Amino acid sequence: MPKRVGILISGRGSNMQSLVRAAGDAYQVVLVASDKADAAGLAWAVEQGIATFSHPGPRAQREAAFDAAMRDKGVDVIALAGHMQILSGDFVSRWAGRMLNIHPSLLPLYKGLDTHARAIEAGDAEAGCSVHVVTEELDAGEVLGQARVPILPGDTADSLAERVLAVEHSLYPRILAEFVKR
Repeated sequence: MPKRVGILISGRGSNMQSLVRAAGDAYQVVLVASDKADAAGLAWAVEQGIATFSHPGPRAQREAAFDAAMRDKGVDVIALAGHMQILSGDFVSRWAGRMLNIHPSLLPLYKGLDTHARAIEAGDAEAGCSVHVVTEELDAGEVLGQARVPILPGDTADSLAERVLAVEHSLYPRILAEFVKR
């Protein structure tokens, strides 16, 4: 029986869409939740027949509502897909070992924001993305998989971000499927 996956997003949810499209024997997306009621990804999920939930309130209330909604749907694993909020240690500990995130850098390099600009400014030859287990420390959990993208002459943060996002869409579903089969 496929594992039940809940996804947290903040915006259009392009990584969420790739996870939904790739779902199959390993996992089934049963809920998409957001801190923004007008997140474009929620509308897309509804069109796919997936339950959605939003709660834009203060962090403690929002996380309690997310936790309850995930548990009500019988979620086994949470996938963060563009959820641009730092989660509290309490929320992370409740889902310890059962929450993944995709980050747009080759961790442990460039934790946090502005990863593409930081890689270009550092003169790196390549950038990429990492899927990792979420822990209380930001972008510090076990790295489960990475994809590399060359940094080309003349690259901007935006042009690099576009190429990295394209590889995120294949890496994340593959790593999630492997993770839930463990």
